[in-house]
Amino acid sequence: MSELLNIEHLSVSFAAEEGKMEAVRDVSFSLKSGEVLAIVGESGCGKSVLCKSIMKLLSKNGWIEKGSIAVNGEDITAYPEKKMQKLRGSMFSMVFQDPMSSLNPTIPIGKQMVEAIKKHHKISTDEAKKRAKELMCMVEIDDVEERFHLQPHFFSGGMRQRCVLAMALASEPKVIFADEPTTALDVTVQAKILKLIRELKEKTGVSFVFISHDLGVVAGVADRVAIMYAGKIVEIGTAEEIFYTPRHPYTWGLLSALPAFADKSQTLQSIPGTPPTMIDLPKGDAFAVRNKYAMKIDYEEMPPMFQISPTHYAATWLLDSRAPIVQPPREVLRYASEIGEEEC
Repeated sequence: MSELLNIEHLSVSFAAEEGKMEAVRDVSFSLKSGEVLAIVGESGCGKSVLCKSIMKLLSKNGWIEKGSIAVNGEDITAYPEKKMQKLRGSMFSMVFQDPMSSLNPTIPIGKQMVEAIKKHHKISTDEAKKRAKELMCMVEIDDVEERFHLQPHFFSGGMRQRCVLAMALASEPKVIFADEPTTALDVTVQAKILKLIRELKEKTGVSFVFISHDLGVVAGVADRVAIMYAGKIVEIGTAEEIFYTPRHPYTWGLLSALPAFADKSQTLQSIPGTPPTMIDLPKGDAFAVRNKYAMKIDYEEMPPMFQISPTHYAATWLLDSRAPIVQPPREVLRYASEIGEEEC
């Protein structure tokens, strides 16, 4: 797979009343053609800001502090807005958590899709209508001829999200940023949307950057997973590496918090404490105050990215050769074992 996107040492800040907020801190990753990369972390860790900064959709009080964003090998960090508008259509598209934030409630779905198609392709209205119906079929919307003329409120939440996915595909982008697209849906519909994303990847070759706070959701859809905390990627690897052999204590905490690990009283596990405010971050590792395995050095120095395999990296001092050997929690080991047994 060829490399579409390459982010190197990207840092993004915002001006706030309390001071400068470091929302994204020294983030590096790449995205290949036809790949689903999941970015997972608690609310406020910088996932959405990271994606918006790549598309240059930051609010006026935000800016890219440093780093580069390369698309097909070309750095777009300094692109002016006019140039970015063309790139957003041909290269990037985005799907948000609430489909109604992307849809006009007064205009029929079909007309909205036709407008999106004609915005990016110089074709006639009849050709655009035909393409819109093809896209509706691709995302598995039934009774297309009838639903083409209906407003969004006639559709269920899952069907509206399918419509938004179809509109995202209208410009034939290479990368779709999906910002928690299944969070507002019930479990059954969520599973159908995740299945649809996998199928769209196979049919169209489009790459997805899938944002979520739930590792359980991305388990069946992601090729690679990046764990993000306090604006930094603290662990990244293939889905198998993150779920079978996680190495960062924060990843262990996220896995332990999955409903599958609820005890007999149905009490969910949790990570003690809360994420930092991103203003005046503590010295050293930002996760140290919540990390029961933290050592003295965690409070003094930020850990580098240690390489575990050619595809697996984690930023934790536990991987330093001088650190004591610490095993993941029992439930994490059990989870990895159960997944392996299911696949066998």
